[in-house]
Amino acid sequence: MARLALVDRHVDQQQLVADLYAAHRLSLVRLAVLLVDDVGAAEDVVHDVFAGLLKTRSLRDPDAALGYVRRAVVNRSRSALRRRRTARAYAPPHDTGPERPDDLAVLSEEHRTVLKALETLPERQREVLVLRYWSDLSEAEIADAMGISRGTVKSTASRALAALEQRMEGSR
Repeated sequence: MARLALVDRHVDQQQLVADLYAAHRLSLVRLAVLLVDDVGAAEDVVHDVFAGLLKTRSLRDPDAALGYVRRAVVNRSRSALRRRRTARAYAPPHDTGPERPDDLAVLSEEHRTVLKALETLPERQREVLVLRYWSDLSEAEIADAMGISRGTVKSTASRALAALEQRMEGSR
């Protein structure tokens, strides 16, 4: 009887993860793309998070699962960036050549300017802005996802917006 209950919980867990994946995968990939700046790496980050979630025996609070997954995506993105920085330190940078015309056509000039300015911000400021304005999270959700206080989210966002505005004024 106890074995049957364990199997039922495992099936429920798999269904919860499958439902979460179906409902939020795209928004989580978009979040990761903005953090790691590479679609392939972003998809890997999200895939790894969901694969890890399937390996866990149970979610303690299924209602908080999305927040947990969002935090895991932010943390895995940070790890991916650290690995990338380490790899670049040991390998000489190479020129990737000009961007393809179809890549350039996707983004408007204004959007490219914002993204270029966003890349120059410190990591935490960039993460807060991405979570706030691209993922449309509240201050409380950002604080939870990043493991910082709401006050830190507010002050970081304020500094990041000021720095972003200054960088964009300088690029005109």
